[in-house]
Amino acid sequence: MSIRKVWSCNEWDPLEEVIIGNPLGARFPTADPSTRLAEFPDRPVEEIPQGPFPDWVIEETEEDLDTFVAALEQAGVTVRRPDTWPHEKEFSTVDWRSQGYYNYCPRDILLVIGDHIIETPNVIRSRSQESFSYRKLLLEYLDSGARWYSAPKPMLLDSLFDVDMEKPTPRNDEPAFDAANVLRFGQDLLYLVSATGNELGGKWLQTILGDEYRVHFLKDVYYGSHIDSTFAALRPGLVLCNPGRINADTLPDMFRQWDVVYSPPMENTDRFDADYLSKSIGSNWIDMNVFSINPYLVVVDRDQVPLIRELEKRGLDVIPIKLRHSKMMGGGFHCVTQDVRRAGKMERYFD
Repeated sequence: MSIRKVWSCNEWDPLEEVIIGNPLGARFPTADPSTRLAEFPDRPVEEIPQGPFPDWVIEETEEDLDTFVAALEQAGVTVRRPDTWPHEKEFSTVDWRSQGYYNYCPRDILLVIGDHIIETPNVIRSRSQESFSYRKLLLEYLDSGARWYSAPKPMLLDSLFDVDMEKPTPRNDEPAFDAANVLRFGQDLLYLVSATGNELGGKWLQTILGDEYRVHFLKDVYYGSHIDSTFAALRPGLVLCNPGRINADTLPDMFRQWDVVYSPPMENTDRFDADYLSKSIGSNWIDMNVFSINPYLVVVDRDQVPLIRELEKRGLDVIPIKLRHSKMMGGGFHCVTQDVRRAGKMERYFD
């Protein structure tokens, strides 16, 4: 019997195969309304940084990812990498022109639910061709029996981003969301409505998956971007939460019977100067972004000693590693991974 290449039902089952991002060729996304909404809502379009990320940032990021890859392989995990893509090349639709972004965060582009692997309708125009760098892997997974399909390609017109910047979510003109707006709990999916995911995107996902699954909407909690610096699902009954966004009033009902760990404040956040911060995409909580190898082993930013101690109290072993530029690049350990195969079965964890 051949090995099923694609099978991942949640965020914690024992990891067997993973895609790790590729920072080579990374550049800031083209300055346009989509980038402003999703990455730089605090400034006008003309003040969004442009061009390639600094060479030294790319070099150090690749070093850090190599360390991460080595740790995963030491744990017996198969690691795959996307192709390097010419993000400097311009592409267009009839309505807009853009250059690319990066392949650093496969979590944003692909959503694996069981044996489904879904290319999501990403919000930022610069990401419209990003999935092409995964095409060889996707063809391989298709050949192994995976159900590979793509969401409706969004038009990403200016009108989609003409929104109230106090509650910045794309208008419900078409489904638009990043895969990283979704957290998987078996047959229950938690979907963050934010600057990188509108409500219509979650409705499309519910429709395509059918009644076997339930998409739960998380609204008015965090508009900045993705869900994985707000919640981290560690194992059944245990969830890590961001206390800057979640409290007793905003905690979803689905977690009322779970052990909820509120993250301590992030450490070593003062290591960046003003110029660095002006170009940074990640939030101040980016290093809460942890990645589980199994229900009792998790990769955590090595500077987050108070967080590591809290996780150890819950019986978790920790692999401490550093992504030095998670803040500028906008991605921690969960972001830079796409778990393609985990051992385990599809279950329901909530009544």
